[in-house]
Amino acid sequence: MSNELATPWEKLKGLSFQCFPHHLISRITYWFTRQPFPFTSSLIKGFIKLFKVDMNDALNGDINSYETFNKFFTRELKTEARPIDQSEHTIVSPSDGRISQFGKIVDKDLIQAKGKTYTLNEFLTASCLSTQEFVDGEFCTIYLSPRDYHRVHMAYDAELLEMIYVPGRLFSVAAYAPKTIDKLFARNERVISIFKCKHGYMASVMVGAVNVAAIEMVWQGLITPPHLSTAVHYNYTDKSIKLHKGDHMGTFNMGSTVVLLFSKDFAKFSENLHVDQAVKMGETIAAN
Repeated sequence: MSNELATPWEKLKGLSFQCFPHHLISRITYWFTRQPFPFTSSLIKGFIKLFKVDMNDALNGDINSYETFNKFFTRELKTEARPIDQSEHTIVSPSDGRISQFGKIVDKDLIQAKGKTYTLNEFLTASCLSTQEFVDGEFCTIYLSPRDYHRVHMAYDAELLEMIYVPGRLFSVAAYAPKTIDKLFARNERVISIFKCKHGYMASVMVGAVNVAAIEMVWQGLITPPHLSTAVHYNYTDKSIKLHKGDHMGTFNMGSTVVLLFSKDFAKFSENLHVDQAVKMGETIAAN
């Protein structure tokens, strides 16, 4: 991800990808990655070699013990592999990945890529009860590549207020896509989690993509599939679901993107944070 404009080749990829049967491909991926094939270990070894996956941090480093590819892909890490700054005043990365964009939500506009924006209303949808809390706030977009750890964690201590499943397309979110596909994150399927924190509001949005065959949340289980045609709103205000910084909150089954939103004057990003920077889950990215 960068602040550069799309190249002609990237524009062609973005255009051609819009013709793909995204949901059909993802349903096939969902089935395939959950089968205990006799060649699963060889498939995993090939994937590790191709994408240079670091297995030293895995809680289970025995490749042959993973019955399916999905169990390998959603593997847990050793507790000590991702140290978390537990200071009250720090906000940490919710996942491994690279910083795609970050900065100010100007009125209701978020930057997707150079020359491309989308709005809070488009992104959070009319189903969200808390959209106004993020006007003039801050945002940070993190892209998870195939090699990354794919569990998503809490960036800050918070209480869950609401969750919205939003149906949509499953465009790729690879580096070229935000530069070429208009309003990408507001068009793709996603799961929006809204939290109340000590110093304001936070949203953690897990954005689906092609081959992201499922999104699971720890408090609700499997959210998608099935891929529905209308948004579904979940209200948790009477459940008292409180999570701490670093707690596991959700899992991508295959890779995608996380977008964090913060209410006005809640978060100040670290001075050394920059676009295309690699981050690890638990690494400090901002202060409140």
